[in-house]
Amino acid sequence: MLDVCFSPKYFAHTHTNSMEKLLAVGTALEQCQNIRIYEPECIDAEILSQVHDPVYVDAFMTGKPTKLATFSGFKPWNTQLRDAVLRINAGQLMAAEMALQKGIAANVAQGFHHAVYEYGGSFCTFNGLALVAQQNPNKKIFVLDCDQHGGNGTAEFTRRLENLFNFSIYGLHFGCPTYERSLTRHVHKDRGNFAQYTLAIHEGIQQAKAWGADLIIYQAGMDCHQADPFGSSWFSTALIQKREEMVFNLAKRADIPLMFVLAGGYQKMDDLVNLHLETFKAALHIYG
Repeated sequence: MLDVCFSPKYFAHTHTNSMEKLLAVGTALEQCQNIRIYEPECIDAEILSQVHDPVYVDAFMTGKPTKLATFSGFKPWNTQLRDAVLRINAGQLMAAEMALQKGIAANVAQGFHHAVYEYGGSFCTFNGLALVAQQNPNKKIFVLDCDQHGGNGTAEFTRRLENLFNFSIYGLHFGCPTYERSLTRHVHKDRGNFAQYTLAIHEGIQQAKAWGADLIIYQAGMDCHQADPFGSSWFSTALIQKREEMVFNLAKRADIPLMFVLAGGYQKMDDLVNLHLETFKAALHIYG
């Protein structure tokens, strides 16, 4: 069985399909016999204020000032969006705890990695990757970020949290910096290839082992797929499937617990949902 955090209340009406994706993936998983669904309640805003600027957290909780409350890009602000985000972040902590206990778990959540301490950005409200590190100070949290866009927010949080390591493999830089515990590997979206990507993933897992990671959080982004508006021309569905199996196999062999989230993806909804479901299939195959 694969333990997965999801609630139909992860959904909110916005001007994007970002949260519709969560509902579609979660609903599909509810039909799978080998998936055990756990439904989180809302996280306490005080917990979020321990990782983010309390001024920003208060703005998101109240909707005022509007510019700060919607700085992540989700518009308009509404209580449904607020409560969905609170549940998603509660699911992040729940999934991390289950992964630490059982070796593998998932949260049906969009990417978190562009949110910095002072505000959200690019449809990332709060940085749920940094949140896991902040709430588990005695655990080393290693982020293997395979979103097409570099995880700039998580990189910045490595300077605030000594138990957080960011390893970002991307096709689009997105201002992601390199620090002592934030390493980046760029695989060009047109001139790159899967051999380079494979080397980067192996390097990432080896880095997690060398650092003594207690938990890997895998950002299983699908915006690198060749049909995505941001995607890499060479990254086919078959290679996505190989990537998922590779990540899970390497983490399991390294004996490092792993939790995963969906991260980015912006192509046609039906095709996108099927791509995200490939991650769950791979996890069940490797860990089942």
